[in-house]
Amino acid sequence: MNIETIPTAVDQTLTGRAWMKVLAPYQVASNLRGAIEIAITLVPFMSLWALTAVLVTHGYTFGYLLTIPTGLFLLRLFMVQHDCGHSSFFSSSLANNWTGRIIGVLTLTPFDFWKHNHALHHAGSGNLDHRGVGDVSTLTLREYREKSKGGRFAYRLYRNPFVMFGIGPAYLFLLKHRLPIGRMRRGLKPWVSTMGTNLAAVVIAAPLIWLVGWQAFFLIQLPVTLVAASVGVWLFYVQHQYEDTSWEHTNSWNRQEAALHGSSHYDLPGVLRWFTANIGIHHIHHLCSRIPYYSLTKILRDFPELRDISRLTLVESLRCPKLTLWDEAQGRLISFREARALAA
Repeated sequence: MNIETIPTAVDQTLTGRAWMKVLAPYQVASNLRGAIEIAITLVPFMSLWALTAVLVTHGYTFGYLLTIPTGLFLLRLFMVQHDCGHSSFFSSSLANNWTGRIIGVLTLTPFDFWKHNHALHHAGSGNLDHRGVGDVSTLTLREYREKSKGGRFAYRLYRNPFVMFGIGPAYLFLLKHRLPIGRMRRGLKPWVSTMGTNLAAVVIAAPLIWLVGWQAFFLIQLPVTLVAASVGVWLFYVQHQYEDTSWEHTNSWNRQEAALHGSSHYDLPGVLRWFTANIGIHHIHHLCSRIPYYSLTKILRDFPELRDISRLTLVESLRCPKLTLWDEAQGRLISFREARALAA
């Protein structure tokens, strides 16, 4: 069925599984559109990086300010890599995989290693019995209370915004993605993916260091990487860590309903929506991950009833870092302060 002719009159009480059938025709990749998306992201990224290097090496320190928009373009490249990981960006699996691997060198994200972990996230998102891989660690209120003082302190430290959006992204992209520790049981594949990415990154970095010097290189590349990483982690956080998200145990968990009601529609302003490649339309992405990001806005136009499901505005999202514990009794995320009040 051609997307242009899809009927828009649907039952607004549709279940997640029924919505999957309605949205199935949108799971079509456009190779031309994919190539254009890469061009309008990669060319500005490389141009801004080069301009920053020219300014900095000629003594214009204000050039470092350009690391912010450069980081946003790197973030958008990661979103291309993300869609390649779902085999949704191009029609060919070969094109998706190799595009993802090449971009992964720029984002410092070993594609095959990341792809496997991210698939596990999608397979168990919102399932209380399958936490711990590719997600933000979330304790229930009961689990938190049962921990020792040291355990509670460690969890509070992990949930601290400075750690979550500052130290955490730096650790993830600069260290954890460099060595696939804990994945030995999967054989050599994680190591080939990781070490191949590391080697390719060195091959690219070496001539740049020769051209601009090692100090300028790292003073440009580190902020660029950290901007992309921190914003990326923020996006991932608010896509699942909001008050009315959904967490269930396996016996009552449903993947489609968890996707639709446990993933937010992060309704961002247009410019931010472009830089984040529509990833804020996360409820639809989790429901049908084979839909390319460049088709997600059309779905909201065709089915406006999907706009208000799990909708979260930019202002509303600022409260999300305070929500740290899943209260099974209330069926919502609560803050540490609320947890103390309940215990009083």
